[in-house]
Amino acid sequence: MNRKIKKVSVLGSGVMGSAIACHLANIGCEVLLLDMVPRELSEKEAAKGLTMEDKIVRNRLVNDFLKASLKSKPSPIYKQEFASRITTGNFDDDFEKISESDWIIEVVVERLDIKQIILEKVDRFRKPGTLVSTNTSGIPIHMMLEGRSEDFQKHFCGTHFFNPPRYLRLLEIIPSPKTDPGIIDFFMHYGARFLGKKTVLCKDTPAFIANRIGVYSIMSLFHVVEEMDLTIEEVDKLTGPVLGRPKSATFRTCDVVGLDTLVHVANGLTENCPDDEEREQFKLPSYVSGMLENGWLGSKSKQGFYKKVVNDGKKEILSLDLKTLEYRPKQKANFPILAQTKEVDDLRERTKMLFYAQDKAGEFFKKCFSGLFSYVSHRIPEISDEIYKLDDALKAGFGWELGPFESWDAVGIEKAIEIMAAHGKQPAEWVNKMLAAGITSFYKVENGAKMFYDLASETYKVVPGTEELLFLDNLRDSNTVWKNNDCHIIDLGDGILNLEFHTKMNTIGGGVLQGIQKGIDLAEQEYKGLVISNTGQNFSAGANVGLIFMMAVEQEYDELNFAIKQFQDTMMRIRYSSCPVVVAPHNMALGGGCEMSMHADKVVAHAELYMGLVEFGVGLIPGGGGTKEFAKRLSDGLKPGDVRINRFRDSFLTIGQAKVSMSAYEAFDLGYLRKGIDEIVVDRDYQLTRAKEACLSLYNSGYTQPPKERNITVLGQEGLGIVYVGADTMEHGKYISEHDAYISEKLGYVLAGGDLSELTQVDEQYLLDLERKAFLDLCTKKKTLERIQSIVTKGKILRN
Repeated sequence: MNRKIKKVSVLGSGVMGSAIACHLANIGCEVLLLDMVPRELSEKEAAKGLTMEDKIVRNRLVNDFLKASLKSKPSPIYKQEFASRITTGNFDDDFEKISESDWIIEVVVERLDIKQIILEKVDRFRKPGTLVSTNTSGIPIHMMLEGRSEDFQKHFCGTHFFNPPRYLRLLEIIPSPKTDPGIIDFFMHYGARFLGKKTVLCKDTPAFIANRIGVYSIMSLFHVVEEMDLTIEEVDKLTGPVLGRPKSATFRTCDVVGLDTLVHVANGLTENCPDDEEREQFKLPSYVSGMLENGWLGSKSKQGFYKKVVNDGKKEILSLDLKTLEYRPKQKANFPILAQTKEVDDLRERTKMLFYAQDKAGEFFKKCFSGLFSYVSHRIPEISDEIYKLDDALKAGFGWELGPFESWDAVGIEKAIEIMAAHGKQPAEWVNKMLAAGITSFYKVENGAKMFYDLASETYKVVPGTEELLFLDNLRDSNTVWKNNDCHIIDLGDGILNLEFHTKMNTIGGGVLQGIQKGIDLAEQEYKGLVISNTGQNFSAGANVGLIFMMAVEQEYDELNFAIKQFQDTMMRIRYSSCPVVVAPHNMALGGGCEMSMHADKVVAHAELYMGLVEFGVGLIPGGGGTKEFAKRLSDGLKPGDVRINRFRDSFLTIGQAKVSMSAYEAFDLGYLRKGIDEIVVDRDYQLTRAKEACLSLYNSGYTQPPKERNITVLGQEGLGIVYVGADTMEHGKYISEHDAYISEKLGYVLAGGDLSELTQVDEQYLLDLERKAFLDLCTKKKTLERIQSIVTKGKILRN
């Protein structure tokens, strides 16, 4: 059956319900969001003379929840206009409307009796064949089937989203014994390709996969902290980015999630997993019990492991002393091994160094990993028959860059087992059996495919769902055709190359520019086209401003001029090569990363794209072709009857206010992406595959090197006038500083094409020369250098 999802009903509009509704609207679904009718009038409603029969009253709960969700940060929606795809209603008046839906998802409170009442109504009103799912985080799926029709049971399963649904990629799919396998196959594919999720098929066991392992990891760590007398700062230092985990690490994450939520899951596991060999670990240490008694639950109660206070008008974050349960100023955490691993970019190598470290940090990692490795091995086949599902769940649901089995591979399975034994932990017997058969890793890469050790067949198998996808991590070792310290050029097959850069923050310096030029050289001479994409946390934070700062401070202006021209020339090479160049940005694509994208033949953007020309914040203007490109796009977009000055102002403000898109959809509105040319994919795993397809399609359609633009209409004094008047007014009103006004004038001068007396047609090189001259001039200014120094040394924007 070629099933299409056009309309979805979401039943329950709380934090999760509204956020799920928003994400479904993100991808173009029409959403019906329902919740209860309030029990009584609010004071405001009574004052207005409203009654319980008024629609505005009856839909108050659902409308208030949705409104709060849309105002929340980070936003659950790609563009605020997408909220118009959501229609609200209530369970009493609008339930029959679910009959029009292709998928009905229940997201009410975590109580089986209430869920059963809602699902009984769903069974009455749904049309046969409609998908039905529950977003439960732990109630057994099969317990919700009692009394339901046969058609309902066939089309019902669990779809467990993680909060916030837009940003956390995990979607656990949990079938019941009655679920039609075809429905599960559909959800696995739809969740990945359409919702952008990492779909993980789970067994119907307590807390499913991610929470079962993730909560064990946190609870066992709580006991290790008590045993080793560690502070919360020390633990968060060791369990954050250094380990390839979120900045919120452990205790800040607990504050965000809510200690009560964590404990609720832990208590549920204690109650529902009587045979779990680590059941004792789910019992609460004394400091957690004390926090619960005090109501210190984290962000929701304004204090948890951390507490924000204001002293003498200054905000300060205090930390909880776990022994005294008193708050104190934060203490700096430091361990010798952290200095040694600071420059190690390879997470697998860094994890190995941390695990084998001989200091207190090393002992902490040995204890935590020993418990984790033992625990996950004993959960096979209880919660999953395949190891990759556990790794996928933890990576997508908890933000770990390496899953438990991948971490075990990184430190070495056999050596880790020796250390585990010293800490009283043993692996499951299947691990010993695997090693005895001469298999020494859980994963391997073969012919560009990631393979996992499969217990049932005792052989390696390709990870399902990845057969048709391209992953640079699987191709780098075997398909690299050229590399330098900053880049790899990788053969994707079918005549398409990929230029991957992997500098710190994926900043763009000489090595990356060399890689782009080499990639285009190779593609023009021996291949068909080039894709530029990478696997970094962010696509690119822009040009290497540290290098710019050094040259400017040392007044090496000839070298700086050469470096800027080299950047401009490379961007123009992307635009005017004889082979198609496709750029595939994701997450942050700032400054030079944005300019690179703007010069491509096509952009295949991930939906989560935070793109912008942000140079103004460091006292500069875009100097790698970004200002030129905005002038060109302004010219291209001018139509008879347009108010030119308004269009000019919009372009100027986008750069002058350093506007950054909050999604790829907003990048179109800001002019960074082009309608009808560039495209968006929601599934990050599919992005590279799609970018290769797009590049090959351009080649096969008869790609010809485009002629250089020579007829760019610039406004000259017409544009400069509004810039100078606006900057002067803003400065005198003390809205901007004198230096801000100076930068504004430089930006306006380039965007207007200089001090020209009338509309004039110019070529791109003319604008690039103006752009470079303005950039260099700003690099000579003390206040610009102070701004760059602040961002390089403190990571903070300076306003001077």
